[in-house]
Amino acid sequence: MPGGQAKRAESSGMAEATPQTEQPELHRAIGPKLLLFFVVGDILGTGIYALTGNVAGKIGGALWLPFLLAFVVAFLTAFSYLELVGKYPRAAGAALYTNRAFGIHFLTFMVAFAVMCSGITSASSAALAFGRTYLRQLLVEFFDVSLRPESLVITGIAIVFIAALAVINFRGVSESVKANVVLTCIELSGLVIIILIGIWAVVNGDGEPGRLTEIHVPDGSSVLLAVTSATALAFFAMVGFEDSVNMAEECKNPAKIFPRAMLIGMGVAALIYVLVAITSSLLIPSDELAKAGSSALLKVVTVGAPGFPLWIFALIGLLAVINSALINMLMASRLLYGMANEKIIPSFFGTVHPFRRTPWISIVFTTGVAVILVSTADIGKLGGTTSLLLLIVFTIVNVACLVLRREKSEHEHFRAPTWAPVLGAITCAYLAMPVLSGRPWDDYKIAGWLLLAGLVLWGINRVLHGKVETHPENLGK
Repeated sequence: MPGGQAKRAESSGMAEATPQTEQPELHRAIGPKLLLFFVVGDILGTGIYALTGNVAGKIGGALWLPFLLAFVVAFLTAFSYLELVGKYPRAAGAALYTNRAFGIHFLTFMVAFAVMCSGITSASSAALAFGRTYLRQLLVEFFDVSLRPESLVITGIAIVFIAALAVINFRGVSESVKANVVLTCIELSGLVIIILIGIWAVVNGDGEPGRLTEIHVPDGSSVLLAVTSATALAFFAMVGFEDSVNMAEECKNPAKIFPRAMLIGMGVAALIYVLVAITSSLLIPSDELAKAGSSALLKVVTVGAPGFPLWIFALIGLLAVINSALINMLMASRLLYGMANEKIIPSFFGTVHPFRRTPWISIVFTTGVAVILVSTADIGKLGGTTSLLLLIVFTIVNVACLVLRREKSEHEHFRAPTWAPVLGAITCAYLAMPVLSGRPWDDYKIAGWLLLAGLVLWGINRVLHGKVETHPENLGK
């Protein structure tokens, strides 16, 4: 989820506290091409760079299948987002749609808190990929220092990385859409390298095409559970598209340009993912990919192009996960600050530093949660938890899309075919269910503890301030 949430946090108001007087309209500077890059850049990132091996361990050689199915599920939900952003072209996203559809303040809060938690778990998985995979590889390449991925030193590096993000976050971060284009190109270049390696292998008769149809079924399981379990994890690689709706107030004619940009952008990202998955399975057996874990793409480069400087790909991967982690921690702290500013959690979380003018208590809190997650969970669990939290949010958004059709809009906007939000709600709910999806219980434990923390904050605030009116469009302002 690389570029969108940082820009969203700055331009949608998730930034420093300012007097809430009459505000000028945000500058509408984003046209169709920039928006397309924004969507692609928002999707590309930690998911594919760090979780390819984990997905292979769940599905086997048919690694491309869960990425394709994850795209289909995300694509259905995208139709709901397109209808809602066209109808309500504002920057609050899922919280706004939930509040308008159901008017239940607690539900609105939990949706916003779940989105915030997904940012922390996503950043934590990126931090582990930073230490255990790409920085570790660079240490081998340049200093001939080899460390075990699970060593205390590597875990310490991941924690220091999270702390460094907090310092950057505290100082204040401002990223433009044009900077996002540069970062997108860097991340894209690494995936293009993998695809070119796959093409080269096919041309030279290397690889094993027969692996592409192999589905690994664990004892006591079934093909359906194997596929859905892998799809539930691969869904992490497709999230991020929903952040683009927060750019609605800065787009030229959003009702017109959003549908084409979002759908094409998602299609491009999905095509890249499927080609990367096919290349990985062609060159390396699934059990070796699973054993490699977050280093799976490094192994693909080593096997498919032995002469290619591995440090180049490691550096690209390092930049990809750094960017993902930074923008997700930025988003999480600003969203927590926004909830405090709206007085739906204790107000001290909204404390702004007098000199840096950043929400330092929210930054400390989200950093502390990330440190705990990095110290106690692995990349697969954190990626799965991120996927679970957003699948729950997407289920609610799809239902909200149908509910809000009772509200008539005064302007023309995109209208999704009814089957899209219906199937979107069903498929997202299916992949979020513990028994049907084959999702490991660890995902629910982590998500449960995080949401319980939100429930505690909500309860404390109710005791201190009573019932408070929620205005989700102001979250982060």
